[in-house]
This record gives sequence, C-alpha cells and structure tokens, in this order.
Amino acid sequence: MNNVLAMILAGGQGDRLSILSEQRAKPAVVFGGQYRIVDFALSNCSNSGITKVSVLTQYRPRSLVNHIGAGRPWGFDTLDGGIQILQPYLGRADSDWYQGTADAIYQNLYVIEESRAREVLILAGDHIYLTSYRNMIAYHRSQAADATVAVYSVPREEAHRFGVLDLDANGRIIDFQEKPKNPRGAWASMGVYVFNKDVLVEQLQSDADMGENSSHDFGKDIIPRIFQTHRVFGYQYQSYWRDVGTIESYWTAHMDLLAPNPSLNLEEAELKLRTAGAIMPPARFGRGAMVRESLISPAVHINGEVTRSVISPGVVIEEGAVVRDSIIQHRCVIRAGAVVDRSILDKEVTVGRGSIVGEGDAAIANFERPDIVNTGINVIGKRVTIPAGMSVGRNVVIGPGVHDELVERAALESGASVHPTTMPLHLFV
Repeated sequence: MNNVLAMILAGGQGDRLSILSEQRAKPAVVFGGQYRIVDFALSNCSNSGITKVSVLTQYRPRSLVNHIGAGRPWGFDTLDGGIQILQPYLGRADSDWYQGTADAIYQNLYVIEESRAREVLILAGDHIYLTSYRNMIAYHRSQAADATVAVYSVPREEAHRFGVLDLDANGRIIDFQEKPKNPRGAWASMGVYVFNKDVLVEQLQSDADMGENSSHDFGKDIIPRIFQTHRVFGYQYQSYWRDVGTIESYWTAHMDLLAPNPSLNLEEAELKLRTAGAIMPPARFGRGAMVRESLISPAVHINGEVTRSVISPGVVIEEGAVVRDSIIQHRCVIRAGAVVDRSILDKEVTVGRGSIVGEGDAAIANFERPDIVNTGINVIGKRVTIPAGMSVGRNVVIGPGVHDELVERAALESGASVHPTTMPLHLFV
C-alpha cells in the first residue's frame, strides 16, 4: 500500500454537535471514553498498511494537532512514511480558507502531485468505524475504476441526511443525489473515496476553474459530475459505520458500544483502534460501587452507581451518586448523592452534591437550537460547575466555563440554554 496516499478531511466545525465542537474541531471530540473521533480514520489507515497520510484541518485545530503529533501511536513516524498536518495558509494568489471538501484538497494539490501515489484515498475524519481499506482499493483496481465511492445501506427514512447513490448490476454508479428530500435509493455515500491520481488532479482543477459556479464539494459537485463521464463504482461496505455529526447520533453510537455483542468491537485484535496518551493507573471501585453495562476507562474512581454509560479517564463518582445512560468525559466529578441521567458531560465538569441533571419533559426541545438538541439529551460544556442541589431538565445546553451564571439559580427548565458571560482563554483547547 506504499503507492496509496490517504488524505483525511478533518477541518469542519460541526456545529450540530453543539458545544462539544464549539471550541475544538469535530474530529478532536472525545469518543468511547479514551479515544478521539479522528482515531478511527488514523487507525484504519494504519490497519491498511498505508504509511503516507495527510490531515487537512482548519477550524480550531490546536487540540487535534496536539493529539496527532508525529503520528507515532499509529506507526506513521517511519523513514518510508509520515503524517503531515495541512492547514490553510497565505502566500499564493489562490490561497484562502478552505471553501469546501474539494477545495481543501485542491489547495494542497502539490502534495498529491509530488507523491508517488497511484491512488488517492480521501477520508472523512469524523466517522466511527473500524476497517482495512485494502479490500476497497482491490475492488477499485479490479473494476478498472477511475473513482470508487464507499456506500452503506441506510433506512430509507434516514437517507435524506446523506448523498444517495443508485448502482447498476455491476456496481457502477448510475445516479447520485446529495441529501434529497425524497430519496430514490438507500445506498448512502460514506464520504470515503478512492481516485486514480491523474483523474483526481484533473477533476479538482476543472472544479476550481468553475469559480463561484461550484460549491467545491465532493458530494455536491465532484461525484455528481464525474460518474456521468468516467468509470465510477460503489464499494458496498457491510460492517458497522456511523456518522456522528449530531448529538443524537453521537450519543447513540456510544450506547451501541454497550450492547452484549457490539457491532463495533473496540477490542478487535486485527483491526486495532489506536490513540495517543500517557499510561494511566487502573480504575478503582470502592465499597459502594455498582456498575452495569458500561465502559470504564483507566484512572476512574467509582463509589456510586453507573448504568449504561461510557466513562472517560480520571472521572470521580462519589458515594451515592448515580450515572445513567450518559457519556462522562475526562476528569469530571459527580459529587455524593448527585444524579446524571441521559446527559453528555464534556471534560472537567463538576456536578454538585445532590444535584439532578436530566429530569423533566424530554419532549421540550432546546429553545435556542431545537434542530440539534431535541431527544432529551443534555449537553454540558467543559469546566462547567453545577451547584449543589440544582435541578437541570432535559434538552438543556450549558456552555463551556459556566459557573457564576448558575450560582443564584435553583433549577434549569427543560429546553434552557446558559452561556458564559465571558469565555476564559483556557477553554480554547
């Protein structure tokens, strides 16, 4: 696989993840306790024997860049390989912020042209799945394809969220619709593409020449045009895959991990999920601990009750505290007697003694963002402090760093939002 160049698109803001991606790139959001979303794309490249990887990022890249580093956990720090972070820069007449997924690749066309790659593998950096791309690339070559799109069968009622393709009996794409209101098929594009190098360069240059007549996006522009003039095939992916672009899908993907026989196995021996981070001490369970159907990371200290939840490293759950159906990220503290139900807590949140986070009417959507926070899940930002004895409803959003704004309040009704009056600089990581 030395003749394949992988380019991971990891620059999007992803505002549908609410405050989880407000201060960091979406691929840098924590997933599965001790991983980050981008770990899946990086690990899949490593599992495929792909050693030349470029990561294209733009929106608040600091935590993502720090996480990836030189790529050692994924085996990219080798003499014949390597990983590079590509960000927008000034210095050329045509340089600017990335205007779309295709434009991001186009602005780094020199990386492709200077490579010895036969094919270019283009990946989304914000999807959850474990695979090797060897079979997809072998399929691409066996079909003598110019481009191949990985496709996934989705329920027809969900197909409107994706680019939808129609395939002929040989697997060749004969129709493509980007997020159609009334989809004709149910093969969804996964945002994973294999292009012959010369074809990709040609298509990107042609798209760039269209100027404002194109949105410079693979799904909206490149794929709908190229399948009409080139050999473009759909590779039917059969294993677990999730686009975690919304609060609901992010929460659901975590709950999928807790099934008795999860479709996504983080302990897979052949398809290893790798991440960066220091070695941490084991989790500790005190005398009052009770844990059911949960994932518990290292350095966690539990004296309370945890059910159907994913707990990140360094979390403390004190005696009498209850955590249910929730995602608790690094170094959060759930004080004695507190209850956290169906909630997502970003890093270093403190829930005061006797507080209840997640009670009330789940049918009341968030008043500020009813389009993305509407399934009864609370989203609590980084380093929020919830005072002792406070009651927090459902579909509540509390922005990063909120503390004093809650001190005088006994309760937050379902659908409420609270944002900090000032944003501390240390939260921009």
